[in-house]
Amino acid sequence: MTENYYKWHSPRIGRDFEMLVFGEGGFPLILFPTSMGRYYESKDRGLIEAVGWFVRNGLVKVYCPDGLDILTWYNKNAHPAERAHNHILYDELIREEVLPRAVAETGYQRVAVAGCSFGGYHAANFAFRHPELVAYLFSMSGLFDIRSRTDGHYDDNVYFNNPMDYMPDNAHPDLWRMGIVLGAAETDVSRGQNEQFSGILHQKSIQHWLDVRPNAVHDWPVWREMLPHYLSLLKP
Repeated sequence: MTENYYKWHSPRIGRDFEMLVFGEGGFPLILFPTSMGRYYESKDRGLIEAVGWFVRNGLVKVYCPDGLDILTWYNKNAHPAERAHNHILYDELIREEVLPRAVAETGYQRVAVAGCSFGGYHAANFAFRHPELVAYLFSMSGLFDIRSRTDGHYDDNVYFNNPMDYMPDNAHPDLWRMGIVLGAAETDVSRGQNEQFSGILHQKSIQHWLDVRPNAVHDWPVWREMLPHYLSLLKP
């Protein structure tokens, strides 16, 4: 399949940023890496090959941006307020630098977002913060509560990047037209958060699918099974 590497200086984070893009055309999918993961992780872990049929047949074009966890939620050398602020910059980078490329190259006005484990958090938080830009969310073993990474600190930036907190009061109308899948494994460490968050969506009458895979654990084999299944649900 076609693979392109991009590197540019991001004014939002003040440093170079890297990304891999797979495919020639189709529905744009922004695929986030796991905790501390890099832009090449999904390729190295076989996730890109798992969805290769969709890419080779021009149904999906996959954008794999770099992660910035080292400066944000996993940055133990920074005060939690700085971690949250840096995550806001990452959110702006995805919204203003990555997403416009995906829209321009594919012709679609809204994108799909996906991620595994902590990448599921990134995908979900981006989707729920910007539902007017996101048509589909595929979270695989994702997290929805960021407070374990803030050492007890809490401010507006934490609140507005913590889906478990802000979603009960989120009334953006585009939430009700988003395709949402919350995937988890039967013995997943994140299963409880997925079930709790599914309850929040259910209370708001937001349609979604809580997909709990039997006889599976929080690891790449189940994610390589999930993502092709979820992509088959796309309705361009």
